[in-house]
Amino acid sequence: MAEFAEKFLQAFIPLFVAIDPIGLAAIFLGLGQGMEQKQRQRIARQATLTGGGVALLFLFLGANIFKALGISVSDFQVAGGFILFILAVRELVQSAAEPEKMPTDFGVVPLGMPLIAGPALITTLILLSQALGLAVALAALSANLLLVVLGFAFSDQIARFLRPTGMRAISKIISMLLAAIAVNMIRRGMAS
Repeated sequence: MAEFAEKFLQAFIPLFVAIDPIGLAAIFLGLGQGMEQKQRQRIARQATLTGGGVALLFLFLGANIFKALGISVSDFQVAGGFILFILAVRELVQSAAEPEKMPTDFGVVPLGMPLIAGPALITTLILLSQALGLAVALAALSANLLLVVLGFAFSDQIARFLRPTGMRAISKIISMLLAAIAVNMIRRGMAS
């Protein structure tokens, strides 16, 4: 039992950093501002199921998928970075006077993928399952997804505290951070 707990922590921490449940809650708040609670709950479920499903797919088949397609983890990082960058820039240049309606499925892209199940998570999962075992990687992934669910669930309390002006400010800051994360993903992918 002690050995499993030690391996679990070795897997949990890098997955926590890769997923960043706290940062995801802030991004969820920024993207979902102005939406009704029921719609945000649906999007939170959609994001968690998408991210979890993609993560499980790559946990069980990731190395084989990359090999069959002839792509590397670096290729995956660059592609995910470009997608995330485009989404971030679009949000940054959007006029506050004429806010664009966020698509009702933003739980799939960008929340579910590439933010929850992005290149960092997929790469980390593949490496951890090989180093520590499938059961440990699966348990650590499940615990991190539970933290994502909790972060989304308590986002309303954060929104009430920040109010609309604070939410708009956070939305733009988060978009800048998303752009920076995207550039980092592209840079790391090209350096590998």
